[in-house]
Amino acid sequence: MTRSTRSVRLTTGALVLSCSAALLAPAISSAAPADSAPPAPTSPGTDWDEAAYRGSVDVVEGPDGDQETVDGTVFVDQDHDSVQDADERGLGGVTVANGRDVTTTDSHGRYQLPAYDNMTVTVTQPRGYQVPVDEHNVAQFHYHHLPEGSPELRYGGIAPTGPLPDEVNFPLARSRSTQSPEQHCAIGADVQTYNLDQVEYARNGVFTDLAERSDYAGCGALFIGDVVGDDLSLFSQTRELTSMLNGPARFLPGNHDLDFDSSAREHNFDTFRAQLGPEYFSYDSGKAHVVALSSIEYPTTRPPSKGDYTYGLGERQLEWLRNDIAAVPENRLIVLASHSPLLEFWYSDSHRTKQLQEIYQILEGREVVAVSGHTHMSENLREGDLMAGWTGLVGEEGLPFPHLTVGAVSGHWYAGRLLEEGYPTAVQRDGTPPGVLTLDIKNTEVTERYTVRGADESRQLALGLNSPRYRDWFEANESDAGSAPQFQDPLAVGQDALSGTWLTTNFWMGSTGSTVEVSIDGGEPVAAERTQPMEGEAVRVGAEWSDPVANQETLPHGGGVVDRTMHLWRLPLPADLAVGEHTAEVTATDVHGRTYTETLTFEVTE
Repeated sequence: MTRSTRSVRLTTGALVLSCSAALLAPAISSAAPADSAPPAPTSPGTDWDEAAYRGSVDVVEGPDGDQETVDGTVFVDQDHDSVQDADERGLGGVTVANGRDVTTTDSHGRYQLPAYDNMTVTVTQPRGYQVPVDEHNVAQFHYHHLPEGSPELRYGGIAPTGPLPDEVNFPLARSRSTQSPEQHCAIGADVQTYNLDQVEYARNGVFTDLAERSDYAGCGALFIGDVVGDDLSLFSQTRELTSMLNGPARFLPGNHDLDFDSSAREHNFDTFRAQLGPEYFSYDSGKAHVVALSSIEYPTTRPPSKGDYTYGLGERQLEWLRNDIAAVPENRLIVLASHSPLLEFWYSDSHRTKQLQEIYQILEGREVVAVSGHTHMSENLREGDLMAGWTGLVGEEGLPFPHLTVGAVSGHWYAGRLLEEGYPTAVQRDGTPPGVLTLDIKNTEVTERYTVRGADESRQLALGLNSPRYRDWFEANESDAGSAPQFQDPLAVGQDALSGTWLTTNFWMGSTGSTVEVSIDGGEPVAAERTQPMEGEAVRVGAEWSDPVANQETLPHGGGVVDRTMHLWRLPLPADLAVGEHTAEVTATDVHGRTYTETLTFEVTE
């Protein structure tokens, strides 16, 4: 009695897709670049290997006579050699930053900024252009200035850069992909490989999935922290994985990407910076302005310990954020990415970014969506959502804009049964399988979609039965994840237990505004109730709020114990069901109007 079928009807505007399968799984300025809609060699649908703009930042040897100022040109690299030729024009209105100050280029593409030790100079990729990528598809848009190099670090850090070079010039190539108002931004959280076996799990899972997609060539893939699991020598293996992508790769640091042996906070991410890029930065694609924040501060006490970190931006980064947003036109969407969440459901009473209210003030009046990782689960918090303890931060009105926590590439740290596809089940603590989030953007409208690793967008639900017998089993074994006895006959319920049994639907991207309806044996659909309405209540924890489908996998085999989630719906089974086989058709509708239908067959026993 374990049969189920899936079908999905995706409806957005006039687009309808139907399918079914068994397992689907500047001085601050708002000026725009002078030439905002050029013809381009790259366009949607073009083969990435042939069309990718490969190159690097042009660092002109010096030293510069003025060591107090960094300067250079942002230019259109027509022949893709990364060097500005006499006939290649500079591009005006492009944002350049030094990690604190922000300016825009003049009509000749020139910029200058104050210089200081241990700064990273970055260009904000403008709409209609693409920064170069290296041979591993890692975006190249920055220059580190650290004259004496990092202190002695186990994993190397940044080599001495010496005095400021004569110029730091940023090449750009024209791109229809980033000009298009339609963008698809892939967001991967917590790849978090601790060893080479886990690198292969990541390769066989999410990276293979991304290698088979071609929709994110413009916006690219952003990996939002915990790229590795403390062993920074594995950054090179991650770079090799991004060679599989069909678009540019960018990275944010997380608490497992730290140089833990650094004695000073300003050098905590030096090895990350040397191998993967800046700690924080921004870029444009279509009408989206992506702001990538470094949200981990370490250490908080002396002597430090590995888990001794907090969520915060620091004053320099906060100043940069204020300046960066001020340079963005009002009609742009802001995608605010960070490793740790600004606010989230699971740890709603304790985990939050220190400068949260300042961030909200900087973004006030803007169209914003926040994305984060870190917690190894999926949360789709909508504008107006409210949990106990939040009113002092967001007021009675609730969240000012959507906050999305992205399910991890590693899932529950690569735990669980090893599947024949070459990766473990790794079900996360909210019942969500590993995967990747995509922001589908049309102008400034955002539709989020979660793709379960090894499946497609139609796999969005897990259906099960939460019965008294299940709850007894869960309570007896919740502390024994990975070694609990298998729960027997999960889709069978005694007739005398019907009144205490719910049919559960874990709708992984479900949120406020979503609905779940259940039709039993072809009867009229009945609305299921969401277990966590997000109306100011506390987090509901325990067997009756748990996901039986997830726990029947993770307690015997390993993975997250799912004793709470913000996207579970449940419906009491009718107490008068006859002995025998029954069918429940479940239709879940998300906040965007897309519907997903699955059928669960269960048995009522004497």
